Amino acid sequence: MTSTNIQYTTTTTSTTSTTDIITPLERVGAHSHIHGLGLNDLLEALPENESNLVGQPTARRAMGLVFKMIQQGQLGGRAVLLAGPPSTGKTALAMGLSQEIGEAVPFVHLSASQVFSRDLSKTEALTQAVRRAMGIQIVEETEVLEGEVVEIQIDSFAGDNKGKKAGKLTLCTTDMETIYDLGHKMLEMLRTEQISAGDVIRIDKGTGQIRKLGRSFTRSRDYDAVSSTTKFVPTPEGEIQKRQTITHMVSLHEIDVINSRQQGFLALFAGDTGEIRQEIRDQIDVKVAEWKEEGRATLVPGVLFLDEVHMLDMECFSFLNRALESEWAPFVVMATNRGLSKIRGTDYISAHGIPVDLLDRLMIISTQPYSVDELRQILQVRCTEEQVEMTPTALELLTRIASETALRYAMHLITMSQLQAERKKRSIVELEDVELCYQLYYDVKRSTKLLMEYQNQFLFNELSVEQEEEAKMMDVEESK
Repeated sequence: MTSTNIQYTTTTTSTTSTTDIITPLERVGAHSHIHGLGLNDLLEALPENESNLVGQPTARRAMGLVFKMIQQGQLGGRAVLLAGPPSTGKTALAMGLSQEIGEAVPFVHLSASQVFSRDLSKTEALTQAVRRAMGIQIVEETEVLEGEVVEIQIDSFAGDNKGKKAGKLTLCTTDMETIYDLGHKMLEMLRTEQISAGDVIRIDKGTGQIRKLGRSFTRSRDYDAVSSTTKFVPTPEGEIQKRQTITHMVSLHEIDVINSRQQGFLALFAGDTGEIRQEIRDQIDVKVAEWKEEGRATLVPGVLFLDEVHMLDMECFSFLNRALESEWAPFVVMATNRGLSKIRGTDYISAHGIPVDLLDRLMIISTQPYSVDELRQILQVRCTEEQVEMTPTALELLTRIASETALRYAMHLITMSQLQAERKKRSIVELEDVELCYQLYYDVKRSTKLLMEYQNQFLFNELSVEQEEEAKMMDVEESK
């Protein structure tokens, strides 16, 4: 980049309704049922809530306090570690936090294994993730024409200008009415947007962009039947020509990409951003700081969620240490299911596989194993999300399986049991469907027992003699 004129762009899309009936494809994810943290105004965890988050009342209240601090913009450069055994809701808490903050604050989800890529260095991948989580609100003022369309008059030319058109557009508000001359391009844009008399529109004088806001309430009775997607809005008041304040939300990473590639913002859609030189980022930081001083921009620290953080190595942890001290640092949420383990790439053992100097910077939130009643409630929520109807006895067996094996394993059996019930021409999953799927698909404990029993028949068996004797003793005790 040769100058300090930083570029940024925003795009808007418009959709038009069609007469085709399209069946939506709904994908049910592992955490698609979560819609928030499920807290009341006092940040107390509600046992039954519309957010579908079950259990972990202490951890949810801690995340509620984090959410309030994020709303106030007071947690930039801070970090939280969600630590607990597998299947205790760590990722669910992070997803609940993302649902609570909404789209006003950037939320970036990154698995630690994604950092190790052949295309980008480890520090570059983390730098891009950190800058994606830093939002910039840029405020601009522009002049617009806003009013209800009274009439569109189109004139065709003959002779040398044959085929070209011009016309007049009549706009009105509750206080005035004005006629504007239109050229060929503006008429084409009106036709593309399907603008007609009675529509309320907004025209940006700077770019010429036309946006349909809806149909005027005064024309609500023009037709006996209207589309279900038709939106009725009141006729604008006051002057037709107005000055409007527009707020754009972009991330630092988006500005980096736009100013480091010849194709500009189109590079964002290509996905191949590549390495970005530090000189470009330094110039952008200086320019954004100037915008902040002028009141044109506001820094919005977002949330960076690093899942399976124990997969990072010492180089990545050192980078995070430095990044958290920066002025341009987001709020970082980490999650791990490791206890005392080796730091990746070293022989040093540390809590959660994280260096002590980084642990000192973290606020640690602990998650506990679910009770049987909480497991039953979670499975009931998942059945509702996956639109599976199950008998009470089948749900009770599934709860017992979850308590003795793993919650994720029991959740996978829900869909498989439904397919088995459909094969038997039943709409409700019964006890025998769950039992059959449990016999067909092994959990970790039964699979390990099978390996112990037939380990000599597997290739590259590394079981010692002592371990073989221990496995035999376990079989004897279970048989008793």
